[in-house]
Amino acid sequence: MNSIYQIKITLDGVKPPIWRRIVVNSDTPLEDFHKIIQTTMGWTNSHMHQFIKGDTYYTDDGEIDDDFSLEGINREINYIDTKISDLLVKEKDDIKYEYDFGDDWEHTILLEKIKENSVKIALPKCLKGSRACPIEDCGGVWGYENLIKIMNNPKHPEHKEMADWIGDVFDPEEFDIDIVNEMLEEDDYGCFDMFDF
Repeated sequence: MNSIYQIKITLDGVKPPIWRRIVVNSDTPLEDFHKIIQTTMGWTNSHMHQFIKGDTYYTDDGEIDDDFSLEGINREINYIDTKISDLLVKEKDDIKYEYDFGDDWEHTILLEKIKENSVKIALPKCLKGSRACPIEDCGGVWGYENLIKIMNNPKHPEHKEMADWIGDVFDPEEFDIDIVNEMLEEDDYGCFDMFDF
């Protein structure tokens, strides 16, 4: 019988931290877990992704561009038949989730708790989180920090250009858990189809 996993997703390298705490079924396929991460964090699924455990990449197509390989990682597996519980076995196990190989957003996925499947709530569900997801294509951690710095200074020479690019007002502190949980109840967990943009 499957269990309930309480998982913390933390975006690496960003301060103050951007993170989410979720509960999911332990037998959730990685294909679905990717969609849950996208919705929970606030990404738009407009770039490639992969899971990393030890020396193995888990991808949705099994094809990896050597230009993006990390030193010491030398195996690749198509994750089509892989479940979360295949990678996260016991409490405190962790894996990496990388999104957008250009901006290189790395997330740490930590299995905090394993619970019996007696929960009477719809899963997956976001329990808590902090701060807004960075804007897509902003240049990774460095680019995001620079963007925040520019937007916090209306006198900065690039402020107008960045404000025009962002469009709507962006509040880096905002996180609406209710919207996230509503989206998680939708088809594909509210995840956008890749290339819809």
